[in-house]
Amino acid sequence: MASFVTEVLASSGKLEKEDLSSKISSMSRKVEDTKEEVCDMINKKYSDFLPSLQGSEELMVQVDAVSKEMDVLKNCIDTEVQQNIHVAVAEYAKLKQQLEKNTIILTMLGHLKEFHNAMEEFSKALLDKKYVDAANQLETARASVDSLKGWKTSQLPLLSALSSELTVQRENLIYHLGDEWKGLVIWRLPTSKVTVGSVLPEPADVKSLMKVELRLSHACSKDGEPKPPALLHCVLQALAIQGDLHHKIKLFSQVLLKTMLKPLVMDPSLSVRVTEQQSEGTILALQCLKESHEERSTPSQVYTKLLLVLKTLHSNLLDVSIGDKKLSAILGEMIWEEISQCIIHECLLHSIPTNSSQLDKYNTVIKETEEFEKSLKEMEYLQCDSTDLLKYARDVNCHFASKKCKDVIVAARKLMTSKMHNTVKITPDYKLRLPKLPSPGSEVKVKQETTKEGITMENAKQLSAWSLCLPACRISESVQQLMELALNTLCEAVGSSTQCALQLFFTVRNIFQLFYDVVPTYHKENLLKFPHLAAIQHNNCMYLAHHLLTLGHHFRAHLPQPLSEGVATFVDMVPGFRKLGAQCFLAQMNVQRAELLERLSTAHNFCNLDDEDNYIAASKAVRQVIHQLKQLGTVWQDVLPVGIYCKAMGNLLNTAITEVIAKIMMLEDISSEDGEHLHTLCQTIIEEGPLVFIPLAEENKNKKYQEEVPLYVKKWSTFKELVIVLRANLQEIVDRWADGKGPLAMEFSCSEVKNLIRALFQNTERRAVALTKIK
Repeated sequence: MASFVTEVLASSGKLEKEDLSSKISSMSRKVEDTKEEVCDMINKKYSDFLPSLQGSEELMVQVDAVSKEMDVLKNCIDTEVQQNIHVAVAEYAKLKQQLEKNTIILTMLGHLKEFHNAMEEFSKALLDKKYVDAANQLETARASVDSLKGWKTSQLPLLSALSSELTVQRENLIYHLGDEWKGLVIWRLPTSKVTVGSVLPEPADVKSLMKVELRLSHACSKDGEPKPPALLHCVLQALAIQGDLHHKIKLFSQVLLKTMLKPLVMDPSLSVRVTEQQSEGTILALQCLKESHEERSTPSQVYTKLLLVLKTLHSNLLDVSIGDKKLSAILGEMIWEEISQCIIHECLLHSIPTNSSQLDKYNTVIKETEEFEKSLKEMEYLQCDSTDLLKYARDVNCHFASKKCKDVIVAARKLMTSKMHNTVKITPDYKLRLPKLPSPGSEVKVKQETTKEGITMENAKQLSAWSLCLPACRISESVQQLMELALNTLCEAVGSSTQCALQLFFTVRNIFQLFYDVVPTYHKENLLKFPHLAAIQHNNCMYLAHHLLTLGHHFRAHLPQPLSEGVATFVDMVPGFRKLGAQCFLAQMNVQRAELLERLSTAHNFCNLDDEDNYIAASKAVRQVIHQLKQLGTVWQDVLPVGIYCKAMGNLLNTAITEVIAKIMMLEDISSEDGEHLHTLCQTIIEEGPLVFIPLAEENKNKKYQEEVPLYVKKWSTFKELVIVLRANLQEIVDRWADGKGPLAMEFSCSEVKNLIRALFQNTERRAVALTKIK
C-alpha cells in the first residue's frame, strides 16, 4: 500500500518537490559549513599565518565536490521548473532564490581558491626567478581580490587581510626585480653634484664627469659564452606587467641625459669610451680629449659621440620588445625632445655660418643630421619622419638671417653706446668703400647705354666736382664703423634668398632707426654738457643722412624682388636724421647763448662805469664772453664744417653784441668818463671778436674768415657804429647821419640816435640844433 501511495505521489510530482526541498536545505547547510571552514583556513593562512597545507587541500576538494553537487541540483531544478512552470512557479522561485544565494557563496569560495592557488604559484615562481610567471600569478590574485570586492553582498572580514598580503607580495616582487635591474645596469657616479645647465660645465664639473661610468652586465653560461638576455627580458616583462617599467626607464633616462648625453653635446673636450669585458659586461665611460681646444663641438662630432652611446645601449640593453614596442622606443620618447633641444641650442645654433658664402657648405651638416636621425630610426629610438632637429638644420637660411640680424643689431648697439669723442676726419673727396657687386640686369645696361648716348645733349657748364659732396668735418669713428656694418649686411643680402634678403635689408633699416632712438637718449646729458660732443653728433647725423640718400639706389638692382622694385630705399629716413642733428646742435647753441647772457648780466647794465667796481664788473663780463667764445672756437675747430662753424660762432657773437647794444641804448645819461669806458669795452670786443673765428687748424688760413665777420655777425656794423658814436662829437654824429643817408642811419633809427645824443651830451643849443638835423 505504501509503495502504491509513493508511486502515485511521484507521478504527481509532489514527492520530488519535497525531495528537492530537503536536498536544497541539506545543500545550504553543507555550503554554510564549507564557507565557515574555508574562511577559517584563509584567515589562519593570510591573517594568523598558521601552516595547514593538508587541511587546505582537503577543503579545496570539499569545495569542488559541493560545487559539482550544486550544479547537478541546479540542473535538476531548472528541468523540473520548466516542466511544471505553470503549476509550481512560486515554489520553484523560492527554491531557486535559495539556490542562487548558495551559488554566489560558492563563486566567492572559488575566487578564494583562485587567490590561494595564485599566491602558491607566485611563491614557487619567485623562488625559481621566473619573474614573468610570478608577475602573472600576482595579477591573477589581484583579479580574484577585485572580484571579491565587486560582490555587493560580500562582507568577508578577511578581504583586508588578502589585500594586505597582495600588496606585500607585490612590493616583494618589485624589490627582487629592482635588485636584478641594479645587477644588469650599474651606474658609477661622482660624489659631487654635476651641474649641466645652459652653459658649458666648469672645469671642476668636467673632473666629476670623468668619474661617470655605466656598466651593462650580461649573464654567462657555464662555458663562459654569453647567452641570450633571457633574464633581462624576464625582468623587463615583469616590470611592465606590474606597471613599474616606465618609472625605471624614466629614472635611467634622467641620469643618462644629465651625466652622459648632455655633457657630450656641450663639452668638446669629452668623448665616450666603450670597453667589452668577458666577466663584467660592457662599460661606457667618459674621457677627456687633451688635444681639444675648440669652444664648441661640430655637429659631426656630437652625432658620432651620441650614436656610440645609443648603439651600445641598444645592443646590450634596449633591443627588447615590450608588448608592441621596443624598449629603445620607450627611452627615445623620454629623451628625444630634451636632447634634440640641447643639440640645437648648444651645437647647431653655433654652427650656423656667419657669412652667406659659407651657406653652401652647410649642406654637409644637413646630410649628417639626416644620417643621425636615420640611424636612430633603425634602432627605433625615433618613430616620426621629421623632427625639430632636422627642421632646424634644413631651415639654415632662415636661421642664418636671424643670427646675422641679431649679431648685427648687437654690434650696432655696442657702437652706439661707445664713446663718441674718438673721431676720424672726413674730406669732400671721401667716398664709402662700396663693394664690387655683380653686374645688374639687362634693363639697367640699356639705361646706361641710353645715358651714354645722351651725353651730347648735356649743358656745356657742368657742376663742380665737389657738388653734393660732404664738407670737411670730423665724425665719430663708431659711426663710420656703423656705416661699414650696414654696407656689409646689405652685401650679405645680395644673392641671398628673398626671405633672407628682406630680413637683412630691414635689419639695416632697424640699425639706423636704433641710432635715431638710442644715441640721443643714451648720450643725452653729455650732448648738453659738452659742446664738442654736440658738434660731433651733428656731423654724425649729417654724415648718415648724406649716405642714406644713395645707399638704397646702389644696392637696389642687386636685391631680389620686391626690394628691387623700389622698396629698397633709405631716403625717407634722411629728413629725420637732418632734424636730429640740427636739434642736437641747436640745443647746445641755446645752452651757450644762455651762458653768454648770464655772464653779461653781471655787468650791471653798463651804467655808472665811472665807479671802479662797476667798471671792473663790466670789464670782467666782457672778458668772460670773449673767453667763452674763444674756448668754443677752439673746441669746434676742425670738427664742424667751416660754414656751420662760422654761422654758429657768428650767431653767438651776435647774441653778445646785441645784448651789449641793447644795454647801452637803454642808458639815459652817459658821462664823458662813462662813454670812454664803454668805448674801451666795446673796442675790446671789436678787436678780439673776430679772433674767435678759427675754423681751421692752420692759423694762416683763418684770416679769411676773420675778415668776413660782418657776413656772420648780423649786428657787427651796428656795433661798430655805436662804438664810433660813443667817442664822436655832435658834428661827427650829424655828418654820419647825413640826412638819413649815412652809415649811422643804416644801423640806427632816428629815435635811437636822438636818445644817444641826449644821453651823451648836455642840454645845449648845439645839441638842440643837432637833434633837429636828425630826422
